Amino acid sequence: MNVKVLGAAGEVGRSAFLVDGGNARMLLDYGMKLGRRGTPPAYPSHVKPKDVDAIVITHAHLDHSGCVPSMFVSGSTDVYATEPTMDLSKLLIEDMLKIGKGSYSFDIPEVDNMLRNSHHLGYGESVRRGDAKFELRESGHVVGGGTVLVEADGKRLFYTGDIHVSGSRMLREADLDIGEIDLLVTESTYSQSDQTPRRESEAGLIEFANEVMDRKGTLFVPSFSVERSQEIACIFRNADFGHKVVMDGMALKVNDVMRRHPGFLRDPKVFEDAVGRAVAVRSQGAREKAMTEQCVVISPAGMLVGGNAVYYMQRLAENPKNGIAMVSYQGEGTPGRHLLETGRMTARGRELKVSAEVRQFQFSGHSDRTELFEMMKGIRGDPKVLTVHGDRDSCSRFAEEITERFGLEARAPQAGETVEA
Repeated sequence: MNVKVLGAAGEVGRSAFLVDGGNARMLLDYGMKLGRRGTPPAYPSHVKPKDVDAIVITHAHLDHSGCVPSMFVSGSTDVYATEPTMDLSKLLIEDMLKIGKGSYSFDIPEVDNMLRNSHHLGYGESVRRGDAKFELRESGHVVGGGTVLVEADGKRLFYTGDIHVSGSRMLREADLDIGEIDLLVTESTYSQSDQTPRRESEAGLIEFANEVMDRKGTLFVPSFSVERSQEIACIFRNADFGHKVVMDGMALKVNDVMRRHPGFLRDPKVFEDAVGRAVAVRSQGAREKAMTEQCVVISPAGMLVGGNAVYYMQRLAENPKNGIAMVSYQGEGTPGRHLLETGRMTARGRELKVSAEVRQFQFSGHSDRTELFEMMKGIRGDPKVLTVHGDRDSCSRFAEEITERFGLEARAPQAGETVEA
């Protein structure tokens, strides 16, 4: 069994790995990297549908799922994922196409064809293709998300996708009871840094929210629509926050998806209580009304790239009574990163100083350095290790440290490289 890296190495985005073994070829993820405004998206290496026996999507984020419909432009194959992953992939990909307006190599008919060829998997449910088999395990990263375990030719491969070993308020911890493995493909996103402990971030967010309410302001929490928005709502509910919490944008559609799949949540009652008590904003009139009240507004986009975030920022940014709580990862070149670095935003064609108080809180859905090394300590067998899904320095340094600490053969692979288990 071998695995070929199809996406870009040394960056976050375009996750795609072609596994060849057991008389079968399986594509583990097929994502894309969205371009900055005015630039085209970046795709992984092309694979012909007829050369793939199955595609396995670990989770719905576009850097793992976004390019899968391209496999249905001139052919088809079978796609496997959990049911919430397929529901959320449809939601996110269709939204991407709507915003992109013809920027992609596929459109809605290919998305529909992908869905017609999809098969829903439960965690631990084994699928056989040729003499190979694969299954998904819980990843703790996002609702419905999974890691992948592949067995072929007497070898076992474990692909973490995006993993959060300890889980979150929304999700159970990752399932790492995988036995001995021969090849590990692991994310490296935060392999060189530790995150603020979750409870500390939660306490800081609630304290900031109360400060904003005390000065009669409004707090805006730009947040990823898939799971992060729901987690933030749960944090406010758990704290018995005394003011209105508003949810807006695609997060509301994600709420509906999560309601349909309670078995994938750590505690469905906690989730339902939190989002049920939040006020859903579905019109511009309701949006404008919220701006006249003391409340917390949770709405995409997490990096302030489009969506209703633009409206809220324009309404709140110039009043120092208001607050903006950044709780999502801020990619390089995004408006959110620009705000954090300069205290300024672009609105109506000109750059403005943001007078509202801006604070950042860490709520990553990825394992940090400490958790990744704890995961490595529990790995059984003597596997080769490929470090991926991080910047070049993080991937390379993580591989070096794995070799130093555990004596395993580890490296950050190059795009196009094939590694044998």
